[in-house]
Amino acid sequence: MHVNDLSLTPNLLQADIARHLTFTLGKDAPNASVYDWRMALSFAIRDRIVEPWFASTRRTWAEDRKRVYYLSMEFLIGRLLEDATINLGLRDIAEEAMAGFGQDFRAIVENEPDAALGNGGLGRLAACFMESMATLGCPAYGYGIRYEHGLFRQRFEGGQQVETPEDWLTQAHPWEFARPESAYTIPFKGHVETRDGREVWVPGETVSAEAYDTPVIGWQGKWANTLRLWAAKPTTLFDLDRFNRGDYAAAAEPEALARTLSRVLYPDDTTYQGKELRLKQEFFLTSAALQDILRRFMARHSDLKSLPKHVAIQMNDTHPAIAGPELIRLLMDDHGMGFDDALETARGCLGYTNHTLLPEALERWATFTFGNVLPRHMQIVERIDSWHRRTYPSRPHYVGIVKHHEVRMGELAFIMAHKVNGVSALHSDLVKKNLFPELERLHPGRIINQTNGVTPRRWLKMANRPLSKLITDTIGDGWEDDLDRLKGLEPHVKGRAFRDAFGAAKRANKAALSDWIAAECGVKVNPDALFDVQIKRIHEYKRQLLNILETIAHWHQIRSNPKGDWVPRVKIFGGKSAPGYAVAKEIIHLINDVAQVVNNDPVTGDLLKIVYPANYNVSMAERLIPAADLSEQISTAGKEASGTGNMKFMMNGAPTIGTLDGANVEILEEVGAENFFLFGLTAEEVMRRREDPEHARKAIEASQPLQDVLQMIAEGRFSPDDTDRYHGLVHRVWHHDYFLVASDFDAYHAAQAQVDRAYKDRDRWQTMAAMNTARSGFFSSDRTIRSYMNDIWGVTSAL
Repeated sequence: MHVNDLSLTPNLLQADIARHLTFTLGKDAPNASVYDWRMALSFAIRDRIVEPWFASTRRTWAEDRKRVYYLSMEFLIGRLLEDATINLGLRDIAEEAMAGFGQDFRAIVENEPDAALGNGGLGRLAACFMESMATLGCPAYGYGIRYEHGLFRQRFEGGQQVETPEDWLTQAHPWEFARPESAYTIPFKGHVETRDGREVWVPGETVSAEAYDTPVIGWQGKWANTLRLWAAKPTTLFDLDRFNRGDYAAAAEPEALARTLSRVLYPDDTTYQGKELRLKQEFFLTSAALQDILRRFMARHSDLKSLPKHVAIQMNDTHPAIAGPELIRLLMDDHGMGFDDALETARGCLGYTNHTLLPEALERWATFTFGNVLPRHMQIVERIDSWHRRTYPSRPHYVGIVKHHEVRMGELAFIMAHKVNGVSALHSDLVKKNLFPELERLHPGRIINQTNGVTPRRWLKMANRPLSKLITDTIGDGWEDDLDRLKGLEPHVKGRAFRDAFGAAKRANKAALSDWIAAECGVKVNPDALFDVQIKRIHEYKRQLLNILETIAHWHQIRSNPKGDWVPRVKIFGGKSAPGYAVAKEIIHLINDVAQVVNNDPVTGDLLKIVYPANYNVSMAERLIPAADLSEQISTAGKEASGTGNMKFMMNGAPTIGTLDGANVEILEEVGAENFFLFGLTAEEVMRRREDPEHARKAIEASQPLQDVLQMIAEGRFSPDDTDRYHGLVHRVWHHDYFLVASDFDAYHAAQAQVDRAYKDRDRWQTMAAMNTARSGFFSSDRTIRSYMNDIWGVTSAL
């Protein structure tokens, strides 16, 4: 607990809550809604974050500390109320205080909207990193966009995904502070003129980026950093003349245009307008952040060449890759620096985290689009490319930033960064070998590895109270910010009493989840069944298709022998597809269609249930992960950069069934082969298998179970109203199986049979589960951030 909160009692907190209820919200207790109580409690807790937040900022300025600036299109922060009470050591006090008002703390926590500021692992990683930087006393700002709607809200109609706007900001957001004084003009379009021998950008459009600050409090409230989100506002507020002429819509055009920029995360970019909007969003975030960084630097320093000594900027994936050219533009055009010095200064500040091996995910912009939206940057990018070609004359002709009428953002980020990092050992190796082999040869040592991690405060201490209590009872306090201490559980795993207690904690989480599933999905599940969970973005490489095909095979086996010695299973899926991703949406439809048939099958009954709750988000993950028995990490080897869900499941005592992909490799190393269900081709074998154009057909013909499954789908067994519905999907598996679902099917099916055998032996299963938790210390985001601080940012802790 922070030193200032040692004297806090439930009564004192109650007084603060009552004060906010009356004077901030204008309500009295008898007429207050759950929303009012949540807001009052949130403001009372926020009051206790502000002091350490100010103190941290003052110290950073006073000691002239180097700061980290983390640029990310996503910050999937989740709900903040309970997280804040956990890190301040006030969770139980807050619960008691609310009970004194006759209010249920759990209901209040769950009334908070889940901030829709991200899509998946990339955004959640950024949130975990912000919390770890605060815990470690690393002075930092996170920079993102304050999306009004963020990612869409998902619902199912007839089993199909339907996207509706997310409405998290229709209510006041109690954690943020508006900073209208921190506003920057962001230019777009127009043209470039030469004046007095210098290039001058004359923009055709401008918007204003206005700041909203959310304090991010670390463990025990010792340090707090800032998440600064930008909202787009018009530079011309309102055209009164047009309004008075009766042209009301046109009068509001500037505001509508600006708001479009910060309205939706990842707008559909299948149209030219969508592509332009997405590029504008990326520049909007990056330019606002860099202008803010330079303003802060210039308040204390005058020599811009010393910027790298004071500033470390991390580009989270290629979305902020425009940071290189934009920093050069600001240094040259606004501050008069020469190109060579500006380039050197920018590279000294910039680091680039690569999150993907999928070439299509490394953004590329048509030179027409890029030059139209950012004409000055098009010039600078071409100049950077020419400089690099001259400086490295052995660079192959096919390597470069501008090629085939495209601007390649991956190459731009690589060339403009002093360090490039992958996010797992395997991924970093593949970044060197497969993604940027020529650039790695020209810049040896630039690519390093920083294996991802997750914060144990949210993902264990907060999300899994039964297990957290058992850990503290067994090894004492202090593991929350020193997760390697979980190794201290290992000697206890040998004792039946501990294993039974571990199993009881899991059972409590499963019972709670069973109640929630019944309420949310209308499906009754047995909490003693094996809870088998795959939650992540729906994408072909993540292979939800492999999972549902094997589920059908399993269902078919049970039906063939309903009296067999089956382990009851609940298959749980969660995740959204990108709105324009037709195949992923078809896979969602198939999962829901199969669930409809299986869940109503009197033959299989409780032996198999399939559950797919809509609108997967952070709050849902906090329910599902602590209750999971089995963690599905079944991506095609060589495709997943790291994964962080795999780490959260491991930490919460769920063994992995998975391929040698991403951080699975390191999880297997940490936990040991006896506590992991490994299957499937390796990354090298995947590449070799793809060389055979007949690989899918051969794999299917060699597997009777897979043939049976594909036949059932093709015949319309799961779509009786439209028997042809999945012909396209079945045809893809037979003829265009790039992600090797068919080739890995039999191995996956066999690994699932091993899971059943292990689960029947309760002693063995509880040992496996407990060993996963005991050996998860390496996957704390604190370890990752320490490594970034040392190897990339050159920043020391203020604590």
